[in-house]
Amino acid sequence: MDNNFETESVKKKLKITFTSRATNTVKEFLHRSPETHIYILLKMAQRAVPIVKKLLSGTPPHVRSCLRSITYMPRPGRGGTIPVNPITGEGIPRPVTLIPGDGIGPLVTGAVEQVFEAMRAPVIFEKFEVRGDMNIVPEDAMASIKKNRVCLKGGLITPVGGGVNSLNLLLRKELDLYVSLVNCFNLPGLPSRHENVNIVVIRENTEGEYSGLEHEVVPGVVESLKVITKFCSERIAQYAFEYAHLNNRKTVTAVHKANIMKLADGLFLESCREIAKRYPNINYNEIIVDNCCMQLVSKPEQFDVMVTPNLYGNLVANTAAGIAGGTGVMPGGNVGTEYAIFEQGASAGNVGKPKIIEKKRANPVALFLSSAMMLRHLQLPDFADRLENAVKRVIFEGKYRTKDLGGSSTTQEVTDAVISTLESLK
Repeated sequence: MDNNFETESVKKKLKITFTSRATNTVKEFLHRSPETHIYILLKMAQRAVPIVKKLLSGTPPHVRSCLRSITYMPRPGRGGTIPVNPITGEGIPRPVTLIPGDGIGPLVTGAVEQVFEAMRAPVIFEKFEVRGDMNIVPEDAMASIKKNRVCLKGGLITPVGGGVNSLNLLLRKELDLYVSLVNCFNLPGLPSRHENVNIVVIRENTEGEYSGLEHEVVPGVVESLKVITKFCSERIAQYAFEYAHLNNRKTVTAVHKANIMKLADGLFLESCREIAKRYPNINYNEIIVDNCCMQLVSKPEQFDVMVTPNLYGNLVANTAAGIAGGTGVMPGGNVGTEYAIFEQGASAGNVGKPKIIEKKRANPVALFLSSAMMLRHLQLPDFADRLENAVKRVIFEGKYRTKDLGGSSTTQEVTDAVISTLESLK
């Protein structure tokens, strides 16, 4: 009893002493100047960074997956890591912002609306008119995206040369959609130059050559700045490796030009290497962008997941799409920690030519498959699988294909074929 009493007494004294010292420390801190406050807080933050990094580096993969604050989109046909029930609750429709866009956009987004209605997907589209020649995205459209957090979008024309800014770029920056993901793969029954192609191009979406920092130094001399930061490089590398981990991918390849841009692309590579150390079960390679393009057209099956800075990713994704079957069949999405926009994966030809629009022969397949990615993002994998399987069956049978796939069907004929196949897959 005496020992217990003495122990409790000592604890109380220590507590009083600690509380007194803490109170004096806080009072002393508050009486200092604002500049001193900022200095002390910065020092505290600097000391905390290595501790947090050490904790995160030692976090097991199964725990890391529980801490994710972003959807790591599985490739088409892979919905096993996503819960079955919609995030809004079973049976409650999920609002999604719809931007038909320019050119073929209204045709292909209209096709998606018909297919969603036919399979009774629990999605309600909020449609807004946005054109590429606008100076800004209309406030009501932007408010809808921020409210719904998910958007399906047709192509928006980006004017060449001076004048209007790219609305695609404005959307990515405003919503911090730092990941562009394009899945380039062979569709059964669709002839292509190479077989066994299944490449996922993960592109940093917010900086690099797309930073938009250009000015004329003197008449006839223009300076364009390429901005690469460690923060953006690390988070895109983290996304690529986490995507590979969750989707049973074996290799991540970083695309660069660090032999010439030693500081900028060197920082990108340094960031990728640091992240790669946390994933010992995933192979990590590096390849110079010009060699990468040559290897893509000669032996594309060697690539798995590719992580790239902004400009290289655009080139690589469109090249890979052309190899695997064309830009009209490649799905894609742009995601950040809060928002996601799904659209045709490869940007080449996403608004189409006037003759295609006039004859209503735009290919809706890419946006169908992008919509399936969106359904998985909304945690509706059953609907995604149905849509994907229907599209693949129509392509495999070969009766209804648009001109770019070797056929002569209209957008509506392909849409009707998909809807008919959906009915038979019930």
